[in-house]
This record gives sequence, C-alpha cells and structure tokens, in this order.
Amino acid sequence: MKRSVLEYLYEAADVCSEKIALEDTEQAITYGRLLLMVKAAGTFFARLGAGKRPVIVLSQRSADCIAAFLGVAASGNFYVPVDTAIPSGRFRSILDTLNPVCVTGRESCRDIAEKTGQDIPFYSFEEVFAADADEKLLKGIRAAQIDTDPLYAIFTSGSTGMPKGVLVSHRSVIDLAEQFTAVFGFGGDEVFANQAPFDFDVSVKDLYLSLRNKGTLLVVPQTLFIRPKEIVPFLREKGVTVLIWAASALQLLHNFSALDKEAPDTVRQVMFSGEVLPVKVLHYWQEHLPQARFVNLYGPTEITCNCTYYIVDRAFADTEILPVGKPFPNTEILLLDKEGAPVPRGEIGEICVRGSSLALGYYRNPKATQAAFRQNPCNGGYPELLYFTGDLGKYNELGELVFVSRADSQIKHMGHRIELGEIEAVLNSFPYIRKCCCIYHEEKKHIVLFYQTEEACDAKIRAQLLEYLPKYMCPTRMVWMKEMPMNDHGKIHRALLKQQYLEEA
Repeated sequence: MKRSVLEYLYEAADVCSEKIALEDTEQAITYGRLLLMVKAAGTFFARLGAGKRPVIVLSQRSADCIAAFLGVAASGNFYVPVDTAIPSGRFRSILDTLNPVCVTGRESCRDIAEKTGQDIPFYSFEEVFAADADEKLLKGIRAAQIDTDPLYAIFTSGSTGMPKGVLVSHRSVIDLAEQFTAVFGFGGDEVFANQAPFDFDVSVKDLYLSLRNKGTLLVVPQTLFIRPKEIVPFLREKGVTVLIWAASALQLLHNFSALDKEAPDTVRQVMFSGEVLPVKVLHYWQEHLPQARFVNLYGPTEITCNCTYYIVDRAFADTEILPVGKPFPNTEILLLDKEGAPVPRGEIGEICVRGSSLALGYYRNPKATQAAFRQNPCNGGYPELLYFTGDLGKYNELGELVFVSRADSQIKHMGHRIELGEIEAVLNSFPYIRKCCCIYHEEKKHIVLFYQTEEACDAKIRAQLLEYLPKYMCPTRMVWMKEMPMNDHGKIHRALLKQQYLEEA
C-alpha cells in the first residue's frame, strides 16, 4: 500500500531513469534527473525545520514548478501553487490564511513575494535545486509519512467571497491515480498535454496520472491558447495521446475552428470537466478525432478533482445535456433532499460524495469545513463524512447521473421551478452562441441572459428559444457581450456578471 505519491517517482526513476518525465518549451527532464531535483529541494525545505506546513510555489507554466511541488512533498510539507499573475490583494489574503514556511519560485518571481510587504522568506528555484541531498534526512521523512498527510492545497477562485484553501492528502491523490488508471487503461507510452494552470485542480490529474504510469507530461505554453490554431501542430509534433482539459479549452478550439485544417490524430482520449460542455462542441471534436474516446468528468476540488465519469457511447442532440455518468470505484454518490433523506429515483437532489477522494477540509477554516464536510445523515451508527457539493443532480432513465445545476441556480419564477442550467443548455446548442450565462434578479423577478456572439441578436435568440422552451422560461432581459468575463480558472465569472447587472439595474 502506497503512503506517498513520491513512491511513484522512486519506482519510475528506478526502471526508466532516462525517459522524459516533464517537458516544457525550455527543457526536458528525465525521471532520473527529476528525482535528483526533488531530493535537493526536499532537503532544502526540510532543513527549514517545519513539517506538514504550507510552502507557496509561485507557479509559471514550467517543468521546474512541478519538480518544486514534489520537492515540498519530499520535505514532509505540502505545496500551494499560486499563479504569478495573482493580484497582490488576493495574494496577501492567501498569505494571511497560510502563514507559510516560505515562498519559492524562479528568481524572476522574487519581486512578487516582496511586494506583499510581509516578512516571509523567498527562496529561488536556483537556490533550492542547488542544495546537496541528505539521503538520511529524506529517508527518515519518508518512513514517518502516512497517507493522510497533506500533499497540496489549492485555493478556490474566490469569485463568490473569500478564497478557501482546499487541503488534499496523499491518500486522495493516490486513489485518484489508481482509479483513473484502472478505468481508462493508461500505459507507459502516454503523453499528457497539460492545459490547466497549476493552481487549478485539473492539472493535478495530468501530473499524477503521468507519474503513476511512467508517462511524459508536456506543459503546453499558455501563448498557444492566445493563438489556438497553433496548438494542433504542437500536439501532433509532440505525439500527445491524452487531453485532460477544461471544457472551456475545448470550446476555445471549437470557436476558432482550430481542428479544420488538421487534427491531433495521435490523441486517444479526450477528457473534459470544469463546466458543462455544449454538445455541439463535443460533435466538432468527435468529427475530427473519430479514433478518440471522449469522457465527461464531474467533481469539485473538494473531492480531489473528479468523482464521476461518463464515457460517451451514444449520439446526443445539440440541445441535450451530457450525463456525468457513474462514480469511480471506491466512491459513492448520494442524492439527498434538504432534510438529508435520499430522493426517489429520477428526482432531483443535492449531490453528496463519500470515499477516500474527500479532501481534508479547508486549511485553517473550521467553520467552512464543518459546513461542507458533514456526517452522513443516512448513517447514525458511526462517524462517516460526506462532502455536500451544493450541486443538484438526478438519475435519468438509463441510470446515469445528470448534473442539473448549482443549488443556487434553481429559481422560483412565475410560479414555476426553473433550472437556469436548462435554459443555458438550449442556448449553447445554437451554433452562433459562443458563451452564455443566466442569472436571476430576485427583486425584479427577471431572468437575465448574458451572451457572447459576433453581434447583438436578442430577437433571433428569443424567437429560437420559444421553439424549445415555454414562454415563462425565456429570459426577461438580454445583455449582449463581445467578450464574456472569465475567472482565473477559465470559467464564466458569474458573480461578476451578477454584481455588474445589479449595480446597473
């Protein structure tokens, strides 16, 4: 039984030390070299005299950031990825929450740490990786580790309030790596193309699935997502086999018709999560990658990335919503009503999760932890935690779990209960809609649609919506946007849209 994710690295370095483990635009790092870097960094951080405490890694899209993550883990501490573009106010808030051992990053990041005005030491990667490894020290740390020790903390987007640091253990990540590998059959020849920033939990799958299977992790340059048509030649050149991307990234390539000229035909599996993927976007990718398997993944950060999956195995109309499928092995999903009782089959309930995938909670935030991680109301015999996601779901006639909406997206309007997500699903099927979002103005009883298209087309949208939805579900007001605001993790910034609308109303 593995107690630390570092066992994956030691195994890989032992049997394929010369194989490329990590690659970015500047360097390719073999498994053997990666282990040496991790040992050096682990020794450096361990000599600071702390254990099971946070170390902030100022993250750029580079392979040495990943080496730093694993180095922090080797020291017995846990890493916290923080993007270098973080606003200074948010960074100060994170520092106040964490009180970290130190901040680390490339030398060019030193001024980011110093601008906070807080007396927290900064050590550059150049210093950290230059340390002499102390094998005895590291061996002692490994011997003392247990699988419930924390591995990393990732802060939520904070778009709806103060950011919270979701703390995840080695055990949860090992469970993820083992269950994903068993279900999807990854092998040692995989090349994973990392799209998500390291402070977004989608990237956790890239890193630890690659490490678990002795594959290669390719860090895709962020600049390519500014020039989407250049991504496909890059993926083909590198022989990428697996895409585990945010739905918004797949939609970006669809919007720019990036696959029309050529497709990344080495890709065997395409997995997506983060937001609901419009079926029209799925169809575009399926048309250009007929050899690939497509998988819809669901799960919040608090359950270590994903708790359910749906392998797309049948045709869907553009107006349909993809199921999120069934739970991974070693995970259970419960649908509960507001009183904590299981809902009847086919009815809507809150999605609640139990299993090894559950995070440890929110770092130094017991109130928020106790609100979200609670005793299973169906079990009165012994302590058993559930994570209450705040998402609503139901089982369809095929027994597949379907994500309905956030609990706060279910509204009562004109005497009807309405899921805003249902309206969005229909809108996303229209070929001219790039992005859309519905909010509800409680005081005025308005359903407000924000939409992104080439030009404003309120009347066209309204007429087409009436072909699919009853009049009471159609938006009361429409707001055209040339560009929809996005949060740090590439999702539509719903809270900002609602705030702006309320201020203007």
